[in-house]
This record gives sequence, structure tokens and C-alpha cells, in this order.
Amino acid sequence: MDISTANEAQKQAILHQDGPLLVVAGAGTGKTRVITQRIAWLIIEQKVNPDRILALTFTDKASEEMAERVDKELPYGYVDLWISTFHSFCDKILRRHGLDIGLTTNYKLVNQTQAWILIHRNIERFNLDYYRPMGNPTKFIHALINHFSRCKDEGILPADYLKYAEEIKLNSDSSDFIAQLDLTEVNDKDAIIKNEILRLEEISNAYHVYQQILLENESLDFADLMLYTIELFKKRPALLEQYRQQFQYILVDEFQDTNFIQYQLIKMLSAPKNNLMVVGDDDQSIYRFRGSSIENIMQFKADFPQVKEVVLTSNYRSAQQILDKAYEFIAQNNPHRLEVSLNINKKLNSQIEDTGLVEHLHFDRVENEIAGVVNKIIEIKQNDKDLSWSDFAILIRANSSAEAFTQAFAQAKVPYQFLALKGLYNKPIILDIINYFKLLDNYHENSAVYRILNLPIWQIEPNDITKIIHFAGKKAFSVFEVLQNIIMVQGLQPETYKKINIIISQINHDSGLAQKQQTSEIFVNFLNQSGYLEYLKTKNDRASHLSYNYLNQFYLKIQDFENTSFDKSLRGFMELITLELESGESGQINFNDEEGPDMVRIMTVHTAKGLEFKYVFIVNLVDRKFPSDERSEPILIPTTLIKESINTGDFHLEEERRLFYVAMTRAKIGLFFTSAENYGGSRKKKISRFLIELGYDSTVFEKNKIETDISSKQLESNILASDSALDKTEMPLSMPKHFSFSALNTYSRCPYQFYFAKMLKIPTFGKPALTFGDVMHRTIKDFLEMSAEIAVSAQTNLFGAIEQKTNAKKVIDEKQLLDLYQKNWRDDWYPTAKLKEDYFKKGQKILKTFRQDFIDSKPDIRLVEHSFNVKIGQFKILGRIDRMDNVEGGVEIIDYKTGSPKTKEKLSIDDKRQLILYQIATEQVFGLKPAKLTYQYLENNTKVSFLGTDKQIINLKNKFLEIMTQVQTGNFIATPEPNICKFCDYQGICEYKKL
Repeated sequence: MDISTANEAQKQAILHQDGPLLVVAGAGTGKTRVITQRIAWLIIEQKVNPDRILALTFTDKASEEMAERVDKELPYGYVDLWISTFHSFCDKILRRHGLDIGLTTNYKLVNQTQAWILIHRNIERFNLDYYRPMGNPTKFIHALINHFSRCKDEGILPADYLKYAEEIKLNSDSSDFIAQLDLTEVNDKDAIIKNEILRLEEISNAYHVYQQILLENESLDFADLMLYTIELFKKRPALLEQYRQQFQYILVDEFQDTNFIQYQLIKMLSAPKNNLMVVGDDDQSIYRFRGSSIENIMQFKADFPQVKEVVLTSNYRSAQQILDKAYEFIAQNNPHRLEVSLNINKKLNSQIEDTGLVEHLHFDRVENEIAGVVNKIIEIKQNDKDLSWSDFAILIRANSSAEAFTQAFAQAKVPYQFLALKGLYNKPIILDIINYFKLLDNYHENSAVYRILNLPIWQIEPNDITKIIHFAGKKAFSVFEVLQNIIMVQGLQPETYKKINIIISQINHDSGLAQKQQTSEIFVNFLNQSGYLEYLKTKNDRASHLSYNYLNQFYLKIQDFENTSFDKSLRGFMELITLELESGESGQINFNDEEGPDMVRIMTVHTAKGLEFKYVFIVNLVDRKFPSDERSEPILIPTTLIKESINTGDFHLEEERRLFYVAMTRAKIGLFFTSAENYGGSRKKKISRFLIELGYDSTVFEKNKIETDISSKQLESNILASDSALDKTEMPLSMPKHFSFSALNTYSRCPYQFYFAKMLKIPTFGKPALTFGDVMHRTIKDFLEMSAEIAVSAQTNLFGAIEQKTNAKKVIDEKQLLDLYQKNWRDDWYPTAKLKEDYFKKGQKILKTFRQDFIDSKPDIRLVEHSFNVKIGQFKILGRIDRMDNVEGGVEIIDYKTGSPKTKEKLSIDDKRQLILYQIATEQVFGLKPAKLTYQYLENNTKVSFLGTDKQIINLKNKFLEIMTQVQTGNFIATPEPNICKFCDYQGICEYKKL
């Protein structure tokens, strides 16, 4: 492999042989390149099996990016790589081996909001007094959850906390305990000590109760994943040894963000060979509020004295002036930096030619600060026609600062995107859906009725809505009662009466559905029958495309609710939403921060970590805004329980300074600091201490006076009138990074169907056959994995994977199999109880037959449900093989089908595509020789086998390559045919359909 373009320091890290390696990678120095090329070098040049390498990072996005970059380095694709987040890795381990410590492997992972709901529903069990004020009994739930999570990050078990509280009760004059209380100038010291002991007893008991409730509900929170994995490896040393043998090399990205227990896991797995590479930068450690410990990277050399150090200082992102300012600033965290403790030079050297620009813009009031930022962006863009709006970013310390900027950009008609991780439930289209659901659950919810009347799909005159609301108030009716008797309201537009009747009809219909159908069906039905999807499709602008995205994310929320709740009804879902809103949850939003339309990005500094922009504006730089005066831990862990070494510096200020350093180093060419004197209070604001540390002083600045309103500036109107980026008719879409057989098959049927399904991701009705097929696949997978020979026989295959083998001498009994079926069963999308019952009985019959056939045929199973990533041209296709058996002459690839059985004679080339793709993957990625490809039709337990010819393989590769190329070029032209359109989920909104 070619690493000739890497610099010398990068090459040292990439080509490092064995033993511990610490890579101190400054901002923009190519750390991801070093990690991914080292993985590729180990695989290609050192012949290390991919499954022998474990790479850990902190976000799904980072692990996906790492896997994609490794994929580009490897010539043919790969089988499952162990590249994941810490949490995903531990989840994988516990799903496999949790039973070894008495933990169900079918546990549910709960996030903070779900944990809040669990505590809320069991609040009486906690016996809270100190942390349950009378006026607001749920006030401290979030603080308690954060505290429990931090305890787990530190490896503190409930038993440890209870023991500590008991010891303090018996020995209340302990010097460590007294030192934490700060009893100077306190008169009644005994009362304070007594209250503190009661508090410790209360919170340690609460931690214990919380953990019990999680286990009773077969649930784990995310911190539990680490805690139980450590417990598993401690209690089952043979299992630990198995994974030590498997992972010859371990690589950790963003090491400065690891917490205490994550570092313990890394050390546990890497011993005794310690082929451990950690990459990080102490100056970018900004997640202490999530439990990260900068002490880990500071301690690494002491833990591994023989460590090789590599320092990356060649910066490929920012101009030197920006880097010099950033270095001058972060040096004020000395001596609590690696540069001091390791005696290394971390000063970054720019590798770009631009000299850069750093400015502080100080304004008299916040309105002019905002206007000044918007005008400055427009001015810079006007002077450089090669710039895009996405070359600019506004970085804020807290989400609350964003709204004023979004309003200003909207007023100036500058395209923008506020990258908030929360707020799904506040998006207009989701508010519409939630209020419609409220209305179905309670007709008398007047605010919900009012919002539904104002939906753009109805186009009811505002004056008519006012008359309806006025009439309801005057007659003391609910608004819905008035709508049911709309003829009572005089003087409305003739069309309004018709529209109201349509609305009432839809509500009555969906209310009936709500009594017997699941929430997802009501959701999809409303979108289709109301005309909302048609309305969005007709608009086809940026707002409508974002609405599709929000609808899809809300649909996933509904599906998650249905998959994890016994009560799948609309009422059950609305109870969940109500509790979430009560907890302060506003709905998580997932977004791709590096792709999509050309817009100015507005985001918090934490969100901006890992990103870069040509011009960065760090705004609202005044006292108590940045650095923030909010401390991240309202409930502190007793220092006696903390196992890591504790820094003597100002934790909070140093972390805020690192956060500011991260913000500065996002900029490539231009870095602007902005502040104002007046933010609406009675006092003038002082500029941030960070600006003073950078050498700026507000007293010497001439105030920028912006007299005119931003919307009246001729500059904006000139540039925006001619700027194609504001074309409302088109919305650039993010192209897929990879494909699946299902997606390729959809495109081959109709590119326009692919556009609706895969690009816009429009929610559709499910189908009983698909639900049933998924249940059968899950059950058969569980059956094969739980059969005794599979469970006990594990050996390393060509790729180091845990290769499953069985000769079917012993399998789980019929009752266990049917129990698995019952556990996996889902009620989704069956239109009648009778059809659901028929499918259920059919599945029981199939499984009994399958089990007996399995015993009789004694298959030699090699792999079960194994995923792959195969390259065709420059594209990659992801897939999963149901089963692979060892047979004479090679391997047999088996795919289960629950649909109508076919004979070999009736199997068309289109039918064969899926298995031919698996044949390509088996040869190209697994390095195995397929002897035959088999569709196993479960309905009558028949098998149809064949093998793709060389010509068929070449034709399939060419066809898929053509499809993927067409997708990348944005070709989604409809190819309507009656036999396809008849069964298309999108016929209701497709103008090209032929029926």
C-alpha cells in the first residue's frame, strides 16, 4: 500500500511494529488517516486478519468514517471489522456472553429520557427526601441519573456507595469526609454533618434502587455496558483470555475522551502484549461532563513506561496566524498539559499557504452583533465567488444562543442550518402529527383542533378559522363540537364547509383505527389520506425535504416504541410522548453535518468537534456566556470513591479553555470573535476573559455602529437576488455512501420508487408478509445459535471470526424453539386478527418441520447471519448471508424465503441476483469457494440450488455498477409499468403511475 504522501511522523505511527504507542495528534494533523492507514497496513502488509484488530472510538459517525476510510484502503472489501464505539463493542460482548454473569442477553438499552421515565414511574421506591422537593418532586431526576452514570464511569458499584455511606455514618469525623464539607465559619457543624450523612444514605440507596429497577425491567443504561463488560471479564478469565488472543492489535481514537472504566477495559484487553495504539490530544478533551478523564492520556506513559511517542504537529487545516493564536491561548492551561508533563513540542505548523485572518468584532448591543455577523459573511462571500455558504460556521456555547442568529439569517434570506441534536418534537410537521394524535385521543383538545385547522394542506381561510373559534367560545362548545355541526356557523366560505366535512370524516375514520390498530398504521394512514405527502411532494423545496427527514425520524421513534412496548396503541404512545415532554425531552434529531445543501452552519462548539470551515465566527463572547459559569455536575461523587488521580487545577476553567481552543481550530482561513456590551440586561457586559487572555481589550475598541435594519441593506439584496444557492425549486440530497441488494433491486424496478424510498425515506405501510419474514429469520437465527453444538464449538476461521460449527447431533427441543418464536413474534401490520392467527400457526408448522429437517440432514454450518462489505467498481454493497454450510467442493450459501415457493425451472435471472451477489462476496471477501447457492422455501421446506456462471457474475456486476452510477448522478426518472405500479407504496403521490 502507498503511504508516500504521509509525513515522517505519520509514517512512524503507521509503520509501528509491536508494543504500546502514544500518538499525540494536534488539531488538523491527520490523526484519522494515521489510524485507518495503520489498520490497512496491518491487514495488507503484515497479513493480520481483520478480525484480530479492534478499533474503538466515541461516536457512531466517527466509527462509520473510520470504517469507510479503511474500506478505501482495502482492495476487495471486508467481512465484519471490529471498528465501533466503546458502547457498541460492549453491547456486542454482552449480547454474546451476558448469560455467563446472569445477565439476560435480550436486555433493552435505555437512554436518559427512558431512565427518567423509569424513575418517575417508580418514584415512591426511592424514599427521597433531600432530592424530592415538595413543590417539584421530579426536579432532581436528571441530576440523579447523571450522578449514577458518573459513578459507573468511575467503576463505582451501588454496593461500593452503600458501604461508603455506612462507613461515614460510623466514622463521621473522617478527615476526607470533613474536608469535602468546608465547615469554616459554620456555627452548627454537627447539624451539617448529620444532614450530609442522611444525604449520602439517601443517594447511595437511590443508586441501589435504580439499578434494581433496571434489572427488573431487563434494561441497561449505556454506562452499564462498560460496567458489566468489566465484571464479565473479571469473573470469567477464560473469556477474557479468548478475546485477548483474538485482538492482537487495539487502536483507540480520541483517547483524551475516555473515562476511567473505559481505560481499565483497554488495559485489560491489551495485556500482556500491550499492542495498544492510543491517539489523542489533551488540548481537545472537552467531554468531562460525560465522564471523560483527561488524566488517562496524562497517565499513559506512567502506565506503559516502554511506550513509543509520536507527536503530529504538521497541520493541514488552518492558517499559521490562527494556529499561533490558538497555541498562545491554550498554553495558559500549563502545567496541566502533555507538552509540559512529557516535555514535548506541540506547536502546530501550518502546511497551507494562506496567512489567515483573526479579528475581534465588538458591538454596542447584541442586535448589532448579530447583524454584523450576517453582513460580514455576505461581504466575504461577495468578495470571493468561489466560496459556498457551507464554508461559514457560527459556533455558540449553548443552544439558547442560536435562535437570534437563525431569525437574522432568515430575514436576510441567507440559507442556514441549525445543527441541534434536540428539538424533533418542536418541528412544525411533527407538531402537526402530535396534535393530530392528541385530537384522536381527546376530541376536546381545543389547541390541537386549532393547529389541525391551520394545516397548509386544507388551505382554510384564516378569517374562517377565527369565526369558528369565536363561535365555539361564544356558545361554550368545544371547537370540535362546532366542527361536527359546522352548518351552525354562518358566513364561512363555501369551500370551508366542504373542507371541514372532509376533516371530520378523516378524524372519525382514524379514531376508529386508533381503537384497533398500532400507532405506525395511524401515522402512515394520516400522511397518505390527508394529502400531506402529496402537499410536500408538490412543494419540493428545502423545507419539504427537511420535513421528509423529520417524518422519517419520528416514524423510527414510533417503531421503536412498538418494538419495545407491550401497549402499542396510540394512547400508549401519547402517554410516552407526554412523559418525555415532562422530563424536558424535545426529541432527538439525527443529521449529517458534512453533507447536504449549501447553507451556513450554526452549531455548538461540542457539535463542531471534528469539523472544519473556511470561516468561523465564535459569538457572544462575554462574561458568563463563554466561559460558561455552569458547572456540569450538580451532585458530586465523594472524592474517596474516585479511583483516578485528581488534578489540582481549576477543572471547569481549564475544560472551558480547551473547548474554546477546539472552536478556534475549526477555522481554516478566517477566525472572528464577536461580542457586545448590551445583551438586554441593566448592566453592560464585560468581554469574555478568554478574549482578554488573547490580548483583546474592549476599552480600546471603537464600537461598530450599525444604524440600519439588516433587511434594508442594499448589499444583501444585491447578492441574494442573483445567488443560485437560494433556488427554492431544488434541494441537493446526500447521495448514498453504500448500497444494499434491496436498494439496488428497488432502483431496477423503478428509479422514482428508489427516490421516494431511499432518498426521501417516505414512511409507508408495512406488510404482513414482511413482518412474518423478519420474525422467521430472527427465530431461525436464534435456533441455530442456541443449539448446543453451535454454542460450544467456536474456532477461529480465516478471518479470525468466531466460526460457528455444528453437526446437528444436538439441538434445542421443540418447545424451546416455539418459545423463541413467541419471543420474536410481532403483531405489526396484520389487517385482521384472523390473518394474524393464520400466520402465527403457519410459522409454528414451518419451524417444527425446519427443526426436524435440520436434525435429519445434519448440516455442517460454517456461518450464521454474517454481514459483508463487497466492492464493485468504486462503490460498496453491504449485505448479510443467512447461512453458510461446509459442503463437498466448498461452501453452500443459503437464503431463507417465506414467500411462495418456486421451482428451479421458474427461477428467473432476476430471482437469482441476490444469491449471485452473495457468491461474489463469498469469493471476493470471505476467500471461499461457493459450491452451490440455495433458496430454502420455508413454506413447504423445498430447496432450489444453482451456481452463478462467469457470464452471470459479470452481467450482475455491470448492472449494479450502472445502477449505482445512475444514483450518484441523480437519475431518478420514473419507469412506470402497470405490474409494478399496482404494488408500489408510493402510487398515491406518483404523477407517473400506470395502473
